[in-house]
Amino acid sequence: MKKYINIFKAEFMTNNQYFANIVFGSIGFLLFVITFYYIWHYIYSDASELINGYSMNQMIWYLAITEIIYTSVRSSKIVKEVSKDVKSGSITYNLNKPYSYVLYMVFKEFGKSVFTMIVYFFIGVLVVFLLTKEIPIVNFGELILVFTTCIMAQIITIFIAISIGLFSLHIEDSTPMYWMYSKFTILLGVIFPIEFFPEVLQKILVFSPIYVTAYGPAKLFVDFSMDNFLNIFMAQIIHVFIAYGISMMIYSWGAKKLNANGG
Repeated sequence: MKKYINIFKAEFMTNNQYFANIVFGSIGFLLFVITFYYIWHYIYSDASELINGYSMNQMIWYLAITEIIYTSVRSSKIVKEVSKDVKSGSITYNLNKPYSYVLYMVFKEFGKSVFTMIVYFFIGVLVVFLLTKEIPIVNFGELILVFTTCIMAQIITIFIAISIGLFSLHIEDSTPMYWMYSKFTILLGVIFPIEFFPEVLQKILVFSPIYVTAYGPAKLFVDFSMDNFLNIFMAQIIHVFIAYGISMMIYSWGAKKLNANGG
């Protein structure tokens, strides 16, 4: 485990050196949030009006938190990097090394994304506060718990991106899989909370990764309760183990295929 922690530290410190790039990189996500601020401002005739249980300010904060999580993990780059390792054959060099390729990638990408999320979080909270003139969560202890779920959401997202990239071991191009996954995530979790969809779909989404990578942390931020935190955090732990198991299974199947074909 120590070698994985060292990988995380190295990537985290390297990312610190590009602080200015991360700040400038936040412009895209801020423009997205500001655009939807005016869209929701137009939809809500009254700021205190509730739509599916959400006020206008809650919707803006919900969108900001989900967008922070979604944009801080460069999922498309992870998919491309893993696919490149597969197609170039460099992934075969890791088959006999004393560490897991999957965990190596997880700690490497987590080291990059967690610092980015911290920066985005502070910038996003400041900008949205200036827009809405309020912050739904003011208790520092609750804020730490919400941020913990954001970190868990990042880890699960990274596992999913690696799994999609590893499908290049079995299919020619895994990019369309990522495209479909990302669009479903944006539509069903980032832009709209689960409550905005039909009840039948809600029951399905509760068991999907969208619930723990987008909806859960944002819902806690706009309407925190300890019961919801425990439910979401436990669901995240389960999803981490599931995502790890799936990624290792895909990698193992691919490794056997590479060995069978002479690596």
